[in-house]
Amino acid sequence: MDTRPLRAAPYRRLWLSTAVTAVGSQLTAVAVPKQVYDLTGSSGYVGLAGAAALVPLLVFGLWGGAVADAVDRRKLLLVSNTGIALTSVALWLQAFARVDSVWLVLGLLAVQQSFFAVNQPARQASIARLIEPALLPAANALGGTVFTFGSVFGPMLAGSLIPVLGLSTLYLIDAIGLTVTIWAVWKLPPLPPLTGAGDKSRRAGLASMIDGFRYLATKKVLLVSFLADIIAMTAGMPRALFPAMAAHSFGSADGGLALGWLFAALPLGAFVCGLTSGRLSRVRRHGVGITFAVGLWGVAIIGLGLAHSLWLAVVWLAIGGVADMISMVFRGAMLQTVATDEMRGRMQGVFTVVVAGGPRLADLLHGTVGAAVGTTWAVSGGGALVLVLLIPAVALAPAFWRYRSP
Repeated sequence: MDTRPLRAAPYRRLWLSTAVTAVGSQLTAVAVPKQVYDLTGSSGYVGLAGAAALVPLLVFGLWGGAVADAVDRRKLLLVSNTGIALTSVALWLQAFARVDSVWLVLGLLAVQQSFFAVNQPARQASIARLIEPALLPAANALGGTVFTFGSVFGPMLAGSLIPVLGLSTLYLIDAIGLTVTIWAVWKLPPLPPLTGAGDKSRRAGLASMIDGFRYLATKKVLLVSFLADIIAMTAGMPRALFPAMAAHSFGSADGGLALGWLFAALPLGAFVCGLTSGRLSRVRRHGVGITFAVGLWGVAIIGLGLAHSLWLAVVWLAIGGVADMISMVFRGAMLQTVATDEMRGRMQGVFTVVVAGGPRLADLLHGTVGAAVGTTWAVSGGGALVLVLLIPAVALAPAFWRYRSP
């Protein structure tokens, strides 16, 4: 691994805090669909949880990017992280009190995703201010690796804790872990706008968001990188079907162990890839790398749908995790390099909508289709659709294929 970015103390603290909060966030990521499925017994409702999170991500992700370009990003991170923590406390209270209202769960999820959508553009845009530009690919790989470490351990821990401590405890652990992130952000230096502070162009309104889209329209390589991820995550992310697959395809009635493995397999593959991420720093043809990674993702999802054993499903998901890590490293470095600082927050806002919103839309689509035609057709069909859509997307943008990092 290329660990040079860790020499910068502010980035190092932010990176270490991710190791703690990644575990907690994944506990909640498992707890919400599990609780919804327990309350309703329907994959359709699990997919509806994706819709409940999608709208806040679309609205507040774009607006949060504009705010990140207009204010001190450190202050914005403090406010948004606090909001995420308080929402996790509310999720714990409703589960602990056995309110048993699926609509309350979905409402709290929507609020939490609103804070998350504001938080992510500011967080990602801040990284380019904490380290040298040449170290951005390595920083993206480090951040992705530590996050996937938590993503592997978190779901496995969730699967073990649900039968022992109960589902409500998962939300509480997440809330406690978020205090570490708040401390790390508190220790960051001020991160005000570099230029134009107080100007009309720096106000976080509709005009600022429109300016961001105009800017994005001039950056074809960024447009195609976003489109490639939308294709992969919308057509080929079947996590809404994991509870049904764990209970019916792989014979785990309580959803514990099998569900934990299904959620952990993707980040496990990404984590293994991250351990050798120094090799990715030497690749300059990022457009080719993204194309290869998304194609590999589609093949892995086809294999997942056809798998008849839990362990074969885990292998295919792990391969998908490798592909996702490669794509994430190159897409993140491309965005942080191509976009200027005064536009980086808004570009990260669009990036947040794509990265986080795509899987949420996939939850709705896969939950609905899976309930209608079964998990095998829904999962494998989605993987095949990734390959069908990827080819024309890249073919219509030669500049993306030819792109080389500076």
